Amino acid sequence: MIPYGLHSVSKKDANNVIKVLKSNFLTQGPSTEKFQKSLANFCNVKYSAMVSSASTALYVACRALDLQKGDIFWTTPNTYVATANAGLLCGAKIDFVDINQNTSNICPKSLEEKLVKAKKEKKLPKIVIPIHFAGLPCDQKKIKELSKKYKFKVIEDASHALGSKNENNITGNCKWADITVFSFHPVKIITTGEGGALTTNSRVIYNKIKVLTNNGVTKNFKDYKKKINKKWYYEQHYLSLNFRMSDINAALGLSQVKKIKNFVFKRNMIAKLYNKEFSELDFKKPEISKKKLSSFHLYIIKVEKKIRNKLFDYLIKNKIFINMHYLPVHLHPLYKNKGFKNGDFPNSELHSLTSISLPIYPELSKNKQFRVIKLIKKFFSKL
Repeated sequence: MIPYGLHSVSKKDANNVIKVLKSNFLTQGPSTEKFQKSLANFCNVKYSAMVSSASTALYVACRALDLQKGDIFWTTPNTYVATANAGLLCGAKIDFVDINQNTSNICPKSLEEKLVKAKKEKKLPKIVIPIHFAGLPCDQKKIKELSKKYKFKVIEDASHALGSKNENNITGNCKWADITVFSFHPVKIITTGEGGALTTNSRVIYNKIKVLTNNGVTKNFKDYKKKINKKWYYEQHYLSLNFRMSDINAALGLSQVKKIKNFVFKRNMIAKLYNKEFSELDFKKPEISKKKLSSFHLYIIKVEKKIRNKLFDYLIKNKIFINMHYLPVHLHPLYKNKGFKNGDFPNSELHSLTSISLPIYPELSKNKQFRVIKLIKKFFSKL
């Protein structure tokens, strides 16, 4: 059995977790603080906050930027539902921007055209959430340029993209975003079991994030409405929940941060081998950009609609547990009930009908990768 993604946890990683289990702090302790500082240093950003998942990170990010009822936010349909759900949970109204067929990221031209129309209709978004799909950074510079012109905030969903770069700018440095969100799910670049993070260069945003992740409660004297300087005193300023990461999870993340560059390097080597071996086959492979470094969370091929399901079933039958990313968000029943329909975002819909995510993870051996390659070559040789 070969999965499409798999975590890589060493004995040293496990020992770091065991140390925390034997310590006095299973949560709200030093491991979380160290992990936050380590990630901030890696991303060359001022502030980093750890949370229980990327889903909660997206929600907290929307709350930190004051998204609320009556506001509008945009994202792409080619993402996991959590990206869209985050804004809806704030009471805001959602709309989508279609993807570029080549990158599978948000299409800057479509975004600009939609903004021009939205301005005329007085329906501009308060927040736009672009995705760095499969680990490839989107056109951050263009989106930042448009954000200045049309006065919206940017949350980069970099759940796939830890360790990626755009023109040598590390993802998460927030050069072109107000907040960046990461995921530490087991199939992502590094793992904490379950977990996520937010990065920002704004002290104001960071302070609000910290309060929102802690049930809306602050213990910072400077923020108190009543100036009671006692250790036992605290105040609730927002309606929120506990979204904190435990020190158990953070200990694993802290150990794994040191491996990000190596993990991304290995993923790129796997992608290059796939591209080389598939060069003679007639389907779309990921482009390896010179200006951008993809973290290759996913390696996605796009085949004709009429054979996609046959190839999918063939690989599953041969115990290659590939996947598909993603079913377009706007076509889920919840979103169809909001008025979205088939044909609204054709590029995202075509992507979902033609794409397959092949196995890619740091511990994928050459033998296993060549098994995948041979099976795919065999399939196409019989067409």
